[in-house]
Amino acid sequence: MTDQTLAYSPLVDAKRVRLKRVAAVVVALAIVVVLPEILSNYWLRTFISVTALAIGSLSVSLLFAQLGMVSLAQYGLLGVGGWFALRISHGLGVPFELALLTGGVVAAAFGLVVGLPALRMRGLYLAIITLMMAGAIQVLISAFGFPDGGAGILGKSTGARIMMARPQLAATDEAYFRYAMVVLALCYGVVFLHMRGRPGRAWAMIRRSEVCALAGGVHIVAYKVWAFTLSGFLAGIAGGLLAGGVGQLDGSAFPASQSIMLFALTIVGGAYSWMGPIIAGLMLRAFPALLNDLGVDGNIATIVFGAGLLHALITAPQGIAGQLQEAAVALRKRFFGSSGAIR
Repeated sequence: MTDQTLAYSPLVDAKRVRLKRVAAVVVALAIVVVLPEILSNYWLRTFISVTALAIGSLSVSLLFAQLGMVSLAQYGLLGVGGWFALRISHGLGVPFELALLTGGVVAAAFGLVVGLPALRMRGLYLAIITLMMAGAIQVLISAFGFPDGGAGILGKSTGARIMMARPQLAATDEAYFRYAMVVLALCYGVVFLHMRGRPGRAWAMIRRSEVCALAGGVHIVAYKVWAFTLSGFLAGIAGGLLAGGVGQLDGSAFPASQSIMLFALTIVGGAYSWMGPIIAGLMLRAFPALLNDLGVDGNIATIVFGAGLLHALITAPQGIAGQLQEAAVALRKRFFGSSGAIR
């Protein structure tokens, strides 16, 4: 490697980073502006769910990629966030944003409780404990159901169910999809700020070695608790978005098995990449919807997901997102070479 290459490579890398960011912004704007205008109502509602579940997958990715910890309670926390968002919306008639934040804050408190075992255990034992907590949430939701505009603490109605009020600026499905995309971008921004700041550095040290992190002055308990709390908050926001997209939630839609599926698809999508949660959301909702639209049983998607998880664990630990990035690098080298000039 020459001195000239050493001198210019940081500039080239910085330029590529800026180009990637500009390209990502352009693609996101195109999706927000164009996609709602061309989708049918069926697919529009499907992509609203995809956006919400991408936030749920982001909560899984935060714990696994940053701390190496497995939480199998995240889909249950979506149900917690959705329950409280519905209850405060029906009971107090507050603005949608406040109901959404309430669901996120309450789910963050539940996430804190879920994360307490992580102070003493990790790996398989932590996965089992969090899965049991997801089962407990499933039992409670199945027993009491979701609020639907009734009176009392549980908010259950004996008559017609009342739909959750959407934001005034997002009353239609098209506007609500754009609204959900903005919320998704904000959630990504919160996570990126943590990763670039002191919490991200602390989480990286804890993941590498808790002994080294302790020797470096990292407050391990505080940063683990904060990671689980933030993860729960993101899951609660996802649940509130789901509630707003559908207008109500079904008590049978949050089984513990869905928490396992959410974690598995986060691994398949790519837990270490920003694209991974989006791919996981697409697989969890859009892929079965596509099969149903083609007249194929959507349950076949579970078989495909199993094969994808096996492939990711054996040959592609970076998931689909990592493979796409490797393919993009190979294509750039093929057509532009290492110098960046077209061949």
